[in-house]
Amino acid sequence: MNTTTLPSPLSVTNDSFATDVLAASEHQPVLIDFWASWCGPCKAIAPLIEQIAHERAGRAVIAKIDVDAHPEPAARYGIRSIPTLLIFRHREVVATLVGVRSKTEILERLDAAITASGVPVSV
Repeated sequence: MNTTTLPSPLSVTNDSFATDVLAASEHQPVLIDFWASWCGPCKAIAPLIEQIAHERAGRAVIAKIDVDAHPEPAARYGIRSIPTLLIFRHREVVATLVGVRSKTEILERLDAAITASGVPVSV
């Protein structure tokens, strides 16, 4: 019986944001989903975020932060609507996607950051 667990999005908190997102983005892109449990569109893209976590494991960090439980990063980055996806590279936001987006569009932005050879991608 195979008990291997597939990679899941990392749960980020106010306290772990600096390490899990900013510091991690020095080594590989970090896609973080700003969401809340009451948000219907957030629930709609959650399966896509799970799939992307599996498909890009080892090439990017995929993370989620509940804006109700951990509001500080959302306030710091001016998140006014959820879901919002931010992609960080070298501690900077290199892409922003607001609202429900297709998996293809999310992957286009993330893959651009992955292949950027260490230079922040403007998208």
